[in-house]
Amino acid sequence: MAKMIFVTGGARSGKSRYAQQLAEQQPGDLLYIAPAQIQDEEMAARVELHRESRGERWQLLEEPLWLVDRLPDAVTGKGALLLDCVTLWLANLSFHFAEKPGPVLAEVDRLIELAWQLEEPLYLVSNELGGGIVPENRLARKFRDLAGIVNQRLAAASDEAWLMVAGLPVRLK
Repeated sequence: MAKMIFVTGGARSGKSRYAQQLAEQQPGDLLYIAPAQIQDEEMAARVELHRESRGERWQLLEEPLWLVDRLPDAVTGKGALLLDCVTLWLANLSFHFAEKPGPVLAEVDRLIELAWQLEEPLYLVSNELGGGIVPENRLARKFRDLAGIVNQRLAAASDEAWLMVAGLPVRLK
């Protein structure tokens, strides 16, 4: 079993950069797993910035929903895998499953089970959403709560967990 490394933090905390640096310490080709769906110019610009930050060693798997089904075929020969970001994947799943948490959590559990079977280390980037004010609308509160539950599950299942604060990594475990 390879390692699972969980990296969380707030917006612009440096979590993606840090997880990428950790993954790049592994030898060989690397796989960047992107659940993003480009639907506007702002998202396109964000995706382009991420692309520019990665070197030639990185290959790309774009999958908004069914990561667990696509990963086994995509990981062969890779030195490490980087899922950026879990929170975006959760949003995609949440909308797909009409905000029902059960099927979303089942997909997360499937990812954890798969990660334990992989030979390649898996780096997971996720937003920490619980540190701010309570959102004023029901959908945002439900999503914040779901993300918190998922982050707890992933951190518990991971070999390492990191919290990024102002660009600095704080080791949680």
